[in-house]
Amino acid sequence: MRAGTGRAILPPLNSRTFDDLGLSEKTLHALTRAGFEHPTPIQAEAIPPALAGRDVIGTAATGTGKTAAFLLPIIERLAGGRDERLAGGRDERPTGGRDERPAGLHGAGGGPRALVLAPTRELALQIAEQLERFGRARHVRGVVVIGGVGMGAQSAGLRDHEVVIATPGRLVDHLQQGTARLDRIEVLVLDEADRMLDMGFAPQLKRILARLPRKRQTLLFSATTAGEVGDFARANLTDPAKVEISRSGTTAERAVQQVFLADSREKVPLLLALLEQDGLSTLIFTRTKRRADRLWKAIGRAGHKVARIHADRSQAQRRMALDGFKDGQYRILVATDIAARGIDVAEIGHVVNFDLPHVPEDYVHRVGRTARMAASGRASSFAAPEEMDQLRGIERLTQKSLPRADMPRDSATFQTELARAAAAQADPGERGESRGPNRNQRRAAVHRSARAGKPGAHAGKSPKAHAQPARTHAAGDPAKPKSLGTWGPKRRGR
Repeated sequence: MRAGTGRAILPPLNSRTFDDLGLSEKTLHALTRAGFEHPTPIQAEAIPPALAGRDVIGTAATGTGKTAAFLLPIIERLAGGRDERLAGGRDERPTGGRDERPAGLHGAGGGPRALVLAPTRELALQIAEQLERFGRARHVRGVVVIGGVGMGAQSAGLRDHEVVIATPGRLVDHLQQGTARLDRIEVLVLDEADRMLDMGFAPQLKRILARLPRKRQTLLFSATTAGEVGDFARANLTDPAKVEISRSGTTAERAVQQVFLADSREKVPLLLALLEQDGLSTLIFTRTKRRADRLWKAIGRAGHKVARIHADRSQAQRRMALDGFKDGQYRILVATDIAARGIDVAEIGHVVNFDLPHVPEDYVHRVGRTARMAASGRASSFAAPEEMDQLRGIERLTQKSLPRADMPRDSATFQTELARAAAAQADPGERGESRGPNRNQRRAAVHRSARAGKPGAHAGKSPKAHAQPARTHAAGDPAKPKSLGTWGPKRRGR
């Protein structure tokens, strides 16, 4: 890849260090303190053109260090101008305020200078942690703008922070309310661009781009660049440097992948049998929120420490589950695809696709949660007969046949859970049919009867309710509803 004209020829990729990338001494010291010795391939290839001010399209598998590949150039750009002003003696320290950082770096009411867009709250928070890690010593601050939390503190941060890390939906909310301005943005980053477009954020991205200056640097990072992502890049990037470390659809090299052909009733017994085989930290993906809840209960019933995250969980609950999973409080985390691109846990030993994803590219991101940063891991997928089309789509994308594994049907755990599920289905007990219609079903029946004008409009209510006769007037007409009084403005005394 050409990194732009006027730059020194870089050494071979496998022998490159951060010193070779053109980073400042302060950033190199920050990397050393953080324990970074050598850049990953995506960092080594993407940082030089980004530092040169070029637009960049970066394609690499999940877990290869893409976050630092765009954050380090942003920090260099935003902090570099301030350093030059300090060297020239044209900058002063503010007096009498709490902010003791050099003036001229933050917006000071003028708005942020860099915008990072991410598809999920979890990914946005992960990026913010990395910005704090590398940018604190350079006095580059970021504000996280995501849903699930109040907008007040976000509005204040949008005025005086240099970097905005946001999900598209919440940022549009701020634009509509006039609490965000993007006319000073110098760098735009679209992280996991393919996921944002898959999630239907194209209209929000269009509205955000309309508020940005035409003259800006755009960095687009994605695990895949086919289809809609390619069209988006052609429309919004100018002569980008293309960095493709791995072919689109490539999964983590060190992840051992296997597929179990299991029907739907065998999936839970299969999962519990696999969990009994080792003590690895395990991330389980399901297709729906309801299934995630049911699976969470089944795993907990089996005696495992498990947490769950999905869209119906509050931001506080999701953060607590993720933190507990990272800290080892929970060995197992059950999640929908909302977490596929926002979990940054160093040692996830096993990823389980309880349901195969509808979009083949999501398989790449799910598997990318294990075997991160040259570590090893295992990825197991459960494929029911009705999911064979998804399995074939995944194999077409990855251009390889996934190994089939033998079902552990002889496992005692498998047999016990299979028998328990069969017994529960045959005899639902007190929570089954014997209880009759629930409250929502009774309300629906009453509503249907009332619309049809049938005399049984109160079907499903208690006998006591039927025994109460309607009150009548002397003429025998039904009683009029009791008046609740009237309201009017109170007269002011003179």
